[in-house]
Amino acid sequence: MSAAKAVVLISGNSNIRGSVQFIQEPNGATHVKGRITGLSPGLHGFHIHAFGDTSNGCNSTGPHFNPLKKDHGAPTDRERHAGDLGNIFAGPDGVAEVSITDKQILLTGPHSILGRAVVVHADPDDLGRGGHELSKTTGNAGARVGCGIIGLQSAV
Repeated sequence: MSAAKAVVLISGNSNIRGSVQFIQEPNGATHVKGRITGLSPGLHGFHIHAFGDTSNGCNSTGPHFNPLKKDHGAPTDRERHAGDLGNIFAGPDGVAEVSITDKQILLTGPHSILGRAVVVHADPDDLGRGGHELSKTTGNAGARVGCGIIGLQSAV
């Protein structure tokens, strides 16, 4: 069986742009690789949101993708939303190189992320540990500064 592939084109506030590829290997692990530019330097929450709806910008993408109805957490936590991918880091040049491997985001089956959205947040994700009222739902990651809809990637 060959790897399933998907892609998302990120756009958002000011000059935020990027492309992220998802490759699901036959063993179930999904590799997330890409590059996002135009970010403020530092950490930014990086999540899969429930809806591939950008009719009202990133605000219409809904909550984090959470098919198992768990609390927000870190990518390595047992208790986490499927869409909780932690943080990405933008250097002084505003560029974030994304490289994540995760077993909860799938490109096939009933909990597929195809047609859902990737959202980049303004602030760091506290990974559910910040003690803020939003920590266990959003990681208190702030505004949605960039997003895009995940779609199947062409083999061409």
